[in-house]
Amino acid sequence: MTTTAYRPAPVGREELLARLERVLHTRGRALLTGPAGVGKTEVALAAAARAESRGEAVLWVPTLPADRDIPGAVAAALVASISASVSWPTARANTGPPGSPGAYDILEGLPGPQRTAVAMLCREAPVPDEGWDPIALRLALAQTLRTLAVQGPVLLVVDGVQRIDADSADLLRFALHLAPSALRVIAVETPAAYGPEGPGAGPPGPEPLWVPSEADVLFVPPLHADEIAELLIHHRLPSRMAGRIHKASGGNPRLALAVGRSLADARTPVHHAEALSLSGRARDLARQLLGAASPTVRGTLLLAALALRPTASLIRRAGRPTAEADLAAAERANLISLKEDGTVAFTAGVLPSTLVHDACWAERSDGHAALAQVVDDPVEAVRHRALATDVPDEQLAAEVAAAADTARSRGNSALAAELALLAAESTPVRQSGQRLARLVEAAEEAARAARADLAMRAATDLLARDAAPADRVRARLAVLDTAGQGLSGLDEIYVHAMEDSEGDTALRAAVQLRLAVKYVLADGDPVRSRAAAVESAALAGSVGDRKTAARALTVQARMDRVLGSPEAERVLAEARALEVFERPPGIRNAAQILTIRHALFDDRLTDARDQLNALLPLVERRGPVEDAIELFRTLAEIEARQGQSTAALAHAGRSLALTLEAGLSPGPAWYALALAETAGGSFARAASYARRSAQASEEEGDHVFLTRSLYALGRVQLIAGDVANALETLRRVQAGEHAQSTVDPSMLRWHEELAEALLANDAPEEAAALLADVRPVAERLGRATVLLGCDRAYALYLAAGGKSDEAAELLTRTADRFAVAGLPLERGRALIALARVERRRRRRSAAQQALQAAATDFERAGALPWLALVTEPPSRTTEPDPARGGALSSLTEAELRLALLVRQGASNQEAAAKLYLSVKTVEARLTRIYQKLDVRSRAQLATTLNAWPGHRPALDTTDGPPAD
Repeated sequence: MTTTAYRPAPVGREELLARLERVLHTRGRALLTGPAGVGKTEVALAAAARAESRGEAVLWVPTLPADRDIPGAVAAALVASISASVSWPTARANTGPPGSPGAYDILEGLPGPQRTAVAMLCREAPVPDEGWDPIALRLALAQTLRTLAVQGPVLLVVDGVQRIDADSADLLRFALHLAPSALRVIAVETPAAYGPEGPGAGPPGPEPLWVPSEADVLFVPPLHADEIAELLIHHRLPSRMAGRIHKASGGNPRLALAVGRSLADARTPVHHAEALSLSGRARDLARQLLGAASPTVRGTLLLAALALRPTASLIRRAGRPTAEADLAAAERANLISLKEDGTVAFTAGVLPSTLVHDACWAERSDGHAALAQVVDDPVEAVRHRALATDVPDEQLAAEVAAAADTARSRGNSALAAELALLAAESTPVRQSGQRLARLVEAAEEAARAARADLAMRAATDLLARDAAPADRVRARLAVLDTAGQGLSGLDEIYVHAMEDSEGDTALRAAVQLRLAVKYVLADGDPVRSRAAAVESAALAGSVGDRKTAARALTVQARMDRVLGSPEAERVLAEARALEVFERPPGIRNAAQILTIRHALFDDRLTDARDQLNALLPLVERRGPVEDAIELFRTLAEIEARQGQSTAALAHAGRSLALTLEAGLSPGPAWYALALAETAGGSFARAASYARRSAQASEEEGDHVFLTRSLYALGRVQLIAGDVANALETLRRVQAGEHAQSTVDPSMLRWHEELAEALLANDAPEEAAALLADVRPVAERLGRATVLLGCDRAYALYLAAGGKSDEAAELLTRTADRFAVAGLPLERGRALIALARVERRRRRRSAAQQALQAAATDFERAGALPWLALVTEPPSRTTEPDPARGGALSSLTEAELRLALLVRQGASNQEAAAKLYLSVKTVEARLTRIYQKLDVRSRAQLATTLNAWPGHRPALDTTDGPPAD
């Protein structure tokens, strides 16, 4: 095996790969095990590539299903791998002991009988009737591996040990038994299932190559939902449905990619409210996994797939006397997991759906009929009875509808939604009015449960019938309410809803409310959104619909805030007053949540957190999952702003988990994680989450969170020193905010970040103009902490203009006022800026005091990436030492970066490409550098720079050039 490049760890496997390296280092043997498709081979490949990059020899032996029935097949493959390694050790053969052989003559140097046995194994010599000499072959293989190991470390990887033939297994066991410690081994295994008769029922597998201890065995687990999202992005597949893909695949990477490609290859984009379209490839992979089980086991699994709460006892009573043995076999094949109480859970959602998909109607009907007789819950019994028949029956439909009410009263909204739709589908066609009424109820029940797939099914059935306009509107509204961010592809639903609501004031108010949300999220038009919200509130108020009026006024208040209207708080108070009539509390929370977010925007963080902590338990108990997601996301934003880094990361993670579980787009949750990681995790991870959020929001057509995620990305790029890309990213934010007519600068504080990026890229006039534009708006609206951010950026402008004394004074005041406002990270950031200015003023002691004060703030907040910024060794700082750098201290950061590139020999064109600038800009900047340093050539510039010890490279937060 020859690999020239260092292979990065597969997605989500960095920790496992590090553990594998430790096991190999300490024990010399490692067994990678796990279900098919989980990525064992990818982990082994990464480990092999890392070993090869260190100059080690790597022998890669893949096995095939047919090898098990061919004596010596795998041993022959190992010999072929050794022969193929001639390209590997020629350079390093000379590094071994004198006289040690190279790969060219390892096999030729074997004694005659051993060489003959190897030739017979590889079919290079005829095999006599009595076969090859087994002892000679054993010794030959052992001697060959020992000779290789004499020259240096060797890594042997056997991929698929469960398929090794018995002869090869015996040869390898002997060779490994005699192998020196320089030979390390990775065995990759997919455990085989066994039938209900027990492990010995099938053909016996090969004995292990060695007797592994617990320390040798590394189980390769499924990926988490967030890792599946990263995997999809890595393969350039849509990530917006990562949660649903994770459920369908169970975290199995191969299955997840197959499902992701099914979505990418769909003729039309798959909406959140639609079932996942699975291609033949995804289904076939599921069938391959299920094929590890016998037909008897699959029959038992079908019953488990049909049951709501499958257990071994329930399945046995439903007619499968060998249920426990069947389920044990399925568990060994990693198709299910069995808990101590006998509860059955499939490892991937696509497995039960494929079982049901592939079963004929008679099999499904018999299964439901059997389960209906043995379940102990009358609600479940009615469900199974309804699914066991395809003949509509009004009495049965009425029982199912009553069961839906019972499920709702129990708080099981998902089951209530399923039963409501089943009741509609069980209603005879001749009772069309009753059927239509139940379809409407099913769609609305699905909306309450956030079951987008059921809402779409109910609406599709209803719209295909002769339904009244009001019913059609209600069904369409249910679909819209489960759409999450993905509103851009639903224009036709809005159009028809407007047509059908003509003459019905209450329904028209409801449609206008949904349009108000669409206009801001999908169209990025807050002016139009506000107008629709105003109309919705007026219409709802005229018919006494408090619920719709409260929601419409909330949207109006949000748009008023965006547009800088002083009426925002009054309108929000009116919405909140209407919302509190809802009983029990926690059901409708839009106005209360917006009140909390306004407090966040105003940096009234303690107030915001207190209100949120009072509301969150009620929402978790009774409210919709979307509200819980938004509250956890808001809590993470509050804590990140307050410098409570650990809590921010935890709550952002909770928001993401709920988002993925609900099957909604992860863009908003990734945005919150980007902010939390910036506060106290890792700048690199923060940039990664921000990019993911931007991609998901673009896929959804969500202008609001696209701009927010770009802001998070630009901010972390700027903080980490990637100022060229930060400028590009923040200019996109500026364009997006202007396109959305956003006025209030407190909702997304990009102005101060863009001003600083402009200063770092030698555009002080543009930075000053930007600050001059935003300051009057912030003053008019009373956004005090926005003004503090502008002061920090303006101080940097003063310093760039040579007014260091004024800059230091302003930064000192700004840092103190950030402390009073309870914003430790912002105070620390101002102190970092102050330290830079003080160094320019030749006041090293003052600069060090500022950095120490910042470090104290960061350490107290647990802001590890910020702490790293102020605890770098002095010799690696980006700022020149004024006492030793002389005129270097007059260069801006952008000029210094260019000067360093020129010192390294970069041409103007190369420097322009590296810094993402035009050649003209590079030429103008280089002219200023020559003037400031009083040099006339690149050679003189290099001589001047060589007097300075060096610089700290900026943290890489980019994957390449900035996005267009």
